[in-house]
Amino acid sequence: MGEKVVAGQFDLSDRQRYREKLQKCLTGLERLLVEKRFDRPKNLMGVEIELNLAGSDGMPRMLNGQVLERIASRDFQTELAMFNLEVNIAPHRLGGRVFDQLAEELRTSLAYADRKAGEVDAGIVMIGILPTLDRDDLVSSNLSEVDRYTLLNDQIVAARGEDFRLDIDGVEHLVCTSKSIVPEAACTSVQLHLQVTPGRFADVWNAAQVASAAQIALGANSPFLFGRELWQESRPPLFLQSTDTRPPELQAQGVRPRTWFGERWVTSAYDLFEENLRYFPALLPLCDDEEPLEVLEAGGTPKLAELVLHNGTIYRWNRPVYGIADGVPHLRVENRVLPAGPTITDVIANAAFYYGLVRALAEDSRPIWTRLPFAAAEANFDAACRYGIDARFTWPRRGRYGGTGEVDAVTLVRDELLPLAYAGLDAWGVEPADRDLYLGVIEERCRRRVNGASWQSATFHQALEQGLSRDAALAATTRRYAELMHGGEPVHMWPVGLPETVPAG
Repeated sequence: MGEKVVAGQFDLSDRQRYREKLQKCLTGLERLLVEKRFDRPKNLMGVEIELNLAGSDGMPRMLNGQVLERIASRDFQTELAMFNLEVNIAPHRLGGRVFDQLAEELRTSLAYADRKAGEVDAGIVMIGILPTLDRDDLVSSNLSEVDRYTLLNDQIVAARGEDFRLDIDGVEHLVCTSKSIVPEAACTSVQLHLQVTPGRFADVWNAAQVASAAQIALGANSPFLFGRELWQESRPPLFLQSTDTRPPELQAQGVRPRTWFGERWVTSAYDLFEENLRYFPALLPLCDDEEPLEVLEAGGTPKLAELVLHNGTIYRWNRPVYGIADGVPHLRVENRVLPAGPTITDVIANAAFYYGLVRALAEDSRPIWTRLPFAAAEANFDAACRYGIDARFTWPRRGRYGGTGEVDAVTLVRDELLPLAYAGLDAWGVEPADRDLYLGVIEERCRRRVNGASWQSATFHQALEQGLSRDAALAATTRRYAELMHGGEPVHMWPVGLPETVPAG
């Protein structure tokens, strides 16, 4: 959805032409795969982080246009709502001291952005969902002033034909409605990209699906929405419901949601792009002038613009990406499950765990997805979102008898997944110092059973016990979170609770 689009109305012929172009793009992709036209292995990875703007009072600031103007860097972009920004780090080759390099680049970028935001009484907060967001903040008038967001909102609203219903039953129960998709903007995420060859794509995507539950259990950081305590990672249910084009009748018929985990293990990248065409109507039927099959016939590399745009309106938690660099096509797996934050060290630790684990799982001689039903992987993901570090998973048993059993997330990560992540980072050629530093953060989260969500919840409840109102407790928790986030120590080292003197909220 990073492409610039011009808002406008679509007629029936636009949708028919777009469907035809999509099919040509899919045929073009198939030919590129058959002809082995894709880039050679480069071990390239990339990171994107969505951010919140909040004031010194902990409340959201609708100022992304002014802040971006002051930052004046192509590394920073708008996101859906006026309190969002996104920072993109240039691709890096996996290996060596890459994680320390990434951490240093992010620290420099975010410190600069925070200084510039301070010029308009705002600051950068890296968190899954800003606890102080109110329903009045998430309305269409607070959409970023970019045509593509207005157009996307209008098309999803039109497709649904009625208000969006949010119904998340967690520690507390939230039920409300929205006339727009703007509640989606509450979800700020980390996206981890990995460029892969077509021959490795299916194994890497399947491995990423398997890893998602553990990623969320360890990295959950979004327990609050609209003043309610919900799931430990409330972004996935919120994202699903706030972009759901299906009225209840279509949900009852089993029509797939546009935000989804998927429903099967795959054998090729083609499987995912083909499903996207088969199951999901176009939201933005914008046709490019390029004729992809003619470009292929002439020996060129087609942009597959319609396929890329359509793919960007389907929110898989592990998304296939087609791109072109230096005239050569490539494929990426975009891992979208993690919330932003709590600190840069935590973000990089989450990245190290993911890249190491996915490498080891993808190269296993007995892949886990041959022993774990897809439905169990999806249930694990849901359990991780709901219970965070206290989740329990279904997992293949070791030993000769096989089958699956139940295991708690911390035990699984500590005993089985972390050793795989260490081996995977070794296979990438990551320096032992980087490997040990960042996977050590994951080990400590397991040992102390702490992540961002557990810290937020514990600090909020302590604030309530000190006599603060709910709103004041959420604001004080947010302010304390921002202070510790900028301090930079990983979240497992944060003291629970508020400083002795709490500014009035």
